[in-house]
Amino acid sequence: MQPHDHSPLNDFIEYPEENMLARSSDFLKAMQRRHSIRHFSDRPVDKAIIENCILTAGTAPSGANHQPWHFSAIHSASIKKQIREQAEAHERGFYDGRAGQQWLNDLKPLGTDASKPYLETAPWLIAVFSQKFGESEAGERSQNYYVHESVGIAVGMLITSLHNAGLATLTHTPKPMNFLTDVCQRPDNERAYMLIVAGYPAKDATLPTHAKQKKSLNEIASFI
Repeated sequence: MQPHDHSPLNDFIEYPEENMLARSSDFLKAMQRRHSIRHFSDRPVDKAIIENCILTAGTAPSGANHQPWHFSAIHSASIKKQIREQAEAHERGFYDGRAGQQWLNDLKPLGTDASKPYLETAPWLIAVFSQKFGESEAGERSQNYYVHESVGIAVGMLITSLHNAGLATLTHTPKPMNFLTDVCQRPDNERAYMLIVAGYPAKDATLPTHAKQKKSLNEIASFI
């Protein structure tokens, strides 16, 4: 490697192989209990929990370690109302034909429609933004690399962290999403990437049978 400033790797923990297998199996079982839900309780969630989960997402690897993301954690009832109103307006256009019949047919087993009450009910919405370039307080720009890939990894870690903390989630990607930039008052160098709904499930929460059907290992992996 080229000369660079560095420090020893002193926080890696190596487990006995039998422990590794058990840990991987236990984590798989834990993640198999992660579900995307659409029926949320309005039960409050401590802000500190959301902060820890966002900090966990911030540990994700990124191109040149530029960390090209921003997370707007939304608790305000008035802002959640704005987001719901604008998201539903876009979704009505989507379900009224903009999506195309094949896409709508593929969504039918999930039972989704343009109504998104959970955007107001859930205690937290987390709007994730990707940063096309960095910008200092002085207005100087810096190039970001592998932005889409980097933010995608961070989002996966955020969802996993929220689940690990004991919260349910839903990923929501209204098309277009540029209204989130305005509602969250984000700068021009950022683009809305995803909206994550986080909170406790409602007591009557259900899961679409279709959503529980996951591909087998043979279908998603090959070992060569």
